[in-house]
Amino acid sequence: MRIALITDIHANKEALDAVLLAMRRDWPDQVIILGDIVGYGPDPVTVIEAVQDLQAGGAIVLKGNHDEAVNLPRNSMNEMARDAIKWTKTQLTPSHLEWLDGLPLTHRDGDCLFVHASAHEPAIWHYVNSPDAAAASIRATDARFTFCGHTHRPAHWHLSPSGAAQHFSPVTDVALPLSLSRRSVTVIGACGQPRDGRQAACYALLDTSLRQITMRRAPYNPEETLRKIKAAGLPAWLGSRLLLGQ
Repeated sequence: MRIALITDIHANKEALDAVLLAMRRDWPDQVIILGDIVGYGPDPVTVIEAVQDLQAGGAIVLKGNHDEAVNLPRNSMNEMARDAIKWTKTQLTPSHLEWLDGLPLTHRDGDCLFVHASAHEPAIWHYVNSPDAAAASIRATDARFTFCGHTHRPAHWHLSPSGAAQHFSPVTDVALPLSLSRRSVTVIGACGQPRDGRQAACYALLDTSLRQITMRRAPYNPEETLRKIKAAGLPAWLGSRLLLGQ
């Protein structure tokens, strides 16, 4: 099965449109959205409804911390993120809020676990961004392969024979083998707000038959998203960082 994995859309319509267009060349059998559909960006309603359309067509949609925050604010977010969440909530209808609230935290399919943040305490939203955090995520589940987002940077971690987590940086359009002998967690790059120094939206294609995953990039024009962010009165840095890939 070929599964397209999309995460951290963050209400960025232009990035999502680019990913969905690029994804057509992969002809995935399944689409899984790993959360953070809203937050930061200027098009929460349009993006929610696009994701709902994907869900109606069979896509699996998970909850991210920003999706949770519109119903359950968290002080742990930085000021810009909180401001964006407050604004986002004013744009959404009760049905949008109810839909976000009802999304699951995880999805399990055989040896594969899908989650927004870490498999270790998914509702606490730990970042998989260090050897210790990666090892904790891997050890928290008996799934051989875990796939997540949340850090906005593509990464792959696997457990070495010594039990330590080792890091690998995926290369765009180069398939990364998923070894049956090594349990792992793969972090998918962000669709709507990449933070790895690149503007292009990221998604991934998982081939469960070949046991490999490939990071893909979909170029788009972040200037339009920046314009909308400014027009909405959201913090300008939320748009400026799109130009920098930060």
